[in-house]
Amino acid sequence: MSETTAELPYALTIASSDSGGGAGIQADLKTMTRFGVYGGSVIVSTTAQNTQGVDSTHVLPPAEIRAQYESVTEDIDIDAVKLGMLATAEAIETVDDCLSGYDGPVVVDPVMVATSGDRLLAEDAIDVYTDLFAHATLLTPNADETEALTGVWPDTAGARERAAEQFFDWGVDAVLFKGGHVENDDNTVQDILITANAGTQLTVTGDRVATAHTHGSGCTLASAIAAGLAHGVELETAVADGVEFVQTALQNAATVGANGSVNHLVEFTQDTA
Repeated sequence: MSETTAELPYALTIASSDSGGGAGIQADLKTMTRFGVYGGSVIVSTTAQNTQGVDSTHVLPPAEIRAQYESVTEDIDIDAVKLGMLATAEAIETVDDCLSGYDGPVVVDPVMVATSGDRLLAEDAIDVYTDLFAHATLLTPNADETEALTGVWPDTAGARERAAEQFFDWGVDAVLFKGGHVENDDNTVQDILITANAGTQLTVTGDRVATAHTHGSGCTLASAIAAGLAHGVELETAVADGVEFVQTALQNAATVGANGSVNHLVEFTQDTA
């Protein structure tokens, strides 16, 4: 039997490992696979972590972070990049430098605090995070991250516009304001996409899922969107597909550990045409 090969989109996640498997690099790679994308990884740090919290973190030396990136890029064409937990100012600066020669789509999930409440970003790293935003095709902050970065709580259209303008000033092309931490009177969740050149492009409204099994939801959403961009779909389509996937994964959560996790194995409808 002769060999057959498949040409697959390739996405690279630059983030940290979650030993429990619900978030971080593990969630990214499972999500990319579910979207038909071949995923690679640059591990910034390892965490001893489960669904209840983070017990310890070990950040790799900058030379090792850089070596992983260079090893991948010297051999493989990357169709999209997803950035997750980068942990320290030094790691952020290293990743920023690595991406200086990359001109493809980059999805930045500005991970600062885990769902459990454990801090995942050093205090002094917030100031250098904004340098990284110049690479961002899309930034995916939750409300707490938006407030930490801009000083604005994004619970109204005007507040989101003010925060978006600050992000755009830092070089972000588009921002997806995730609505999971914002309370609405009708008990819905609104994820709102705003672009620098055209304003509000998409509002995805869904019922708030009554579950505590949200571990990994932010990582999963950002990597799902990156996978869509790796397929070459428009940003709005990639966002809509990513939100649908996360909503379905929350509605059919995985009962893993004490607090559970989003279910990366769930079936969903995907549009990569």
